[in-house]
Amino acid sequence: MELVYPPVVGLVKTMFRVLDNKITVEGAEHIPSNGGAVLASNHSSYLDFMYCGLGAQPAKRLVRFMAKKEVFDHKISGPLMRGMRHIPVDRKAGTGAFRHAIEALRGGEIIGVFPEATISVSFTVKALKSGAARMAQEAGVPLIPMAVWGPHRLWTKGRKKELTKRHVPVLIKIGEPVPVTGDATPEEITATLKERLTVLLGEVQAAYPDKPSGPDDRWWLPAHLGGTAPLPSPANSV
Repeated sequence: MELVYPPVVGLVKTMFRVLDNKITVEGAEHIPSNGGAVLASNHSSYLDFMYCGLGAQPAKRLVRFMAKKEVFDHKISGPLMRGMRHIPVDRKAGTGAFRHAIEALRGGEIIGVFPEATISVSFTVKALKSGAARMAQEAGVPLIPMAVWGPHRLWTKGRKKELTKRHVPVLIKIGEPVPVTGDATPEEITATLKERLTVLLGEVQAAYPDKPSGPDDRWWLPAHLGGTAPLPSPANSV
């Protein structure tokens, strides 16, 4: 029985309404109405998990996110994270979290992951870890790519958070599942996932209704779109 997650979802939706976030979800039909799945998203904001979870709401699914162990150790966020049955990841001993996620997937849960592992300050898709592909392949569940664009304007790495900023559009686009069956290796699946995420991110960036208000506001656009975000590191582009 879910005692914690639904009230948290309700609180988050209320916050979105108060801030008048103009949230658009496209491709929700790719989220299965039942059964396990790995939901893999790009990562440009500390708030991404909230919007990724919102992307699964049309299918009436709750997403269990994998998050660093320190979040679970916090006296406020810890009880909430455990109550929502998210999965703690100890980066020094990640096998336990991987097995936990596999069991949850086989039990019919949707597991949310950010395969870039850390926030991309270039606002492009960085090199991906292969964990999402390996989980989907081992559990025999769909690997679903998702792109989120907009929350980084509220809170991202290296910028002051502006959680009360109003009228910020957020676009969420969910793509078709990446094939995980057959002879493809986790590395090959991960390469396909990166291609899909890059395309989806490009599409939501192109469709985004807001433009920078002036030269100093171009920080939230990637360099290839005329923004002042750092160029992608060559080491992170492969």
